[in-house]
Amino acid sequence: MSFGKDGLMAMADRQIMEEHDISLRGDVAAVACVSNVPSMTRGACPSLSAPMITGDGLLVRLRPTTPGLTIGQFRALAQAAERHGNGLIEITARGNLQLRGMTAENMAGLAEDIAHADIIPETGVTIEVPPLSGLDPLEIADARELAALLREQIAALDPQPELAPKLAIIIDAGGRLNLDAITADIRLRAARIAENSTMWVLAIGGTAQTAKALASLSTGQSIPAIIELLKALALLGPRARGRDLDVASLRKQYQSPDVSALSMADQYVSPTGIHPLGSDRLALGLRPSFGQIHARDLLRFLAVAEDAGASEIRAAPEHAILVLGLDAKAAKAVQLAAANYGFRTRPDDPSNHLEVCAGAGACASAFYPTKAAAADLLELVPELLDGSLTIHLSGCRKGCAHPGNSALTIVGAPMGYGVVVNGSASSEPVAYIGKEELKSALAEMNRLVRNNKVAGESTKECLTRLGTDAIVTALRQG
Repeated sequence: MSFGKDGLMAMADRQIMEEHDISLRGDVAAVACVSNVPSMTRGACPSLSAPMITGDGLLVRLRPTTPGLTIGQFRALAQAAERHGNGLIEITARGNLQLRGMTAENMAGLAEDIAHADIIPETGVTIEVPPLSGLDPLEIADARELAALLREQIAALDPQPELAPKLAIIIDAGGRLNLDAITADIRLRAARIAENSTMWVLAIGGTAQTAKALASLSTGQSIPAIIELLKALALLGPRARGRDLDVASLRKQYQSPDVSALSMADQYVSPTGIHPLGSDRLALGLRPSFGQIHARDLLRFLAVAEDAGASEIRAAPEHAILVLGLDAKAAKAVQLAAANYGFRTRPDDPSNHLEVCAGAGACASAFYPTKAAAADLLELVPELLDGSLTIHLSGCRKGCAHPGNSALTIVGAPMGYGVVVNGSASSEPVAYIGKEELKSALAEMNRLVRNNKVAGESTKECLTRLGTDAIVTALRQG
């Protein structure tokens, strides 16, 4: 039975807060000895020094200072995750590493093991570059060099600017695996304007397609421009984000004649698959099933990869890893073997188009087991998962797995699910369905697409043509 929405979201927020209070009462004293940062502050980022309380213990997020980890370092990380936590390791949508199920008592041991493996977590402002930066012959410039210079100049600021914890800067020089789809507060995107000349488009807020472009800058102008934007954000307050800056006044300040290059999206390439890097070099992209793998499976996979000649692993956006050091024959063998250890190996795998958070049992905020629901979707809705759209399964309104918009988002609520069309988990749902009705509602949507899709039309095109009213009707019939 479908239910009304009056008071539903307020009830959801209240229940989330109550569950968090329970978690905090159970472990707040222990967490206090780990960090002075409140682990449940909205907008905070979990880290080794400031873990976050979740439904299965403490969550630690790591972004190493190096582009990747050696096989030995990744092995040490997996062993530490099993020794000090519940063994679950995640790759986030932005390409960060997460370790789950830690306890306050085990945090010191975890930190020691990570330090012993020479894994140095990045601190300060998040600066992201494409995962194959420095290796990809299709890159226009070296984003790593610019990122290193920016980190140095930010570190030299006195006083240090007080910025939002989740503020992110992207420096993207293109290549096969760009960061066009990742949101950023500040974005530099390279564009070639002559054979040996590069400009950088500076933009704020959103993805490469939705960000507000401010200026076209030379390499030398780019870093000072970002520093000034950071200072402006600091003046607005510690919660200010790129979207809060005054676009019109900034454009007038830069007096840039051409900022149109940012809206020209590069062709999308899935990180999953084998990526040639020239000179017989390649990268093997794999995705842990729904972004999560257990340490024991990862350790078995690492043994296979190392025997085949793998030397380095880089975490990548879209919950992926990139295995480096393999030749073509070895890459195909490791790709085949990876499926035995919980990896998705094909770019056309339907599960690649499901964004799934940790869900109930792992997260105190979640109202339903998202991974079980995702497994059901793979069986129930083949027409929906044709690769033309993303379905987001979010345990609550926070939308951790996919902060941006999706064609369809299933949001957990106390009495069932809210369904959002072309929005994020925090958007207003167009319909609500009861706890026992998810399978039947999605099956009805699948039937809607199957019965109405015309030749050559994708699921996304079909649903766009039919419109929201048809989707709502199908959900209610289900």
